[in-house]
Amino acid sequence: MTAFIKQEAMEKAREIQIKADEEFSIEKSKLVRQETQSIDTTYEKKFKQAQMSQQITRSTVANKTRLKVLSARQELLDGIFESAEKKLGEATEDKGKYQAILKNLMLEGFYALNEGKVVVRGRKADYEVLKEAISDACKEYKEKIGKDIEASLDEANPQPEGR
Repeated sequence: MTAFIKQEAMEKAREIQIKADEEFSIEKSKLVRQETQSIDTTYEKKFKQAQMSQQITRSTVANKTRLKVLSARQELLDGIFESAEKKLGEATEDKGKYQAILKNLMLEGFYALNEGKVVVRGRKADYEVLKEAISDACKEYKEKIGKDIEASLDEANPQPEGR
């Protein structure tokens, strides 16, 4: 009888051991899945942060490069404007060239405005040259376009003296 009870106890112990091993395996796999998921989530967050950091770095480098290009371009333009300003001061000295420049500028304005009547303003010192340039520009406009244009010099409101 003791052997039977011992046999029953051994079988019961084996069943309990098997059930405990199953529960242990189930709990272990559940914990492993949870930790794997946690690690994956952490990895994704860090990967996104690294990508954002790289994008910010690239953008910063690109912006610095653009700023360098723009500053170099601005320096070049400033140099061009300074030399043009000097040449403009010299252009008024040769009356023939100056009159041709004024005539061409007026023609450009006439073409752009496409009006029948135009008033031109200029410096008092240039009135003599302007009057001749206006008449030349009006003649050339009529030849090229075929329309009359009436251009007059606004002597009541002269441009300020200067360069």
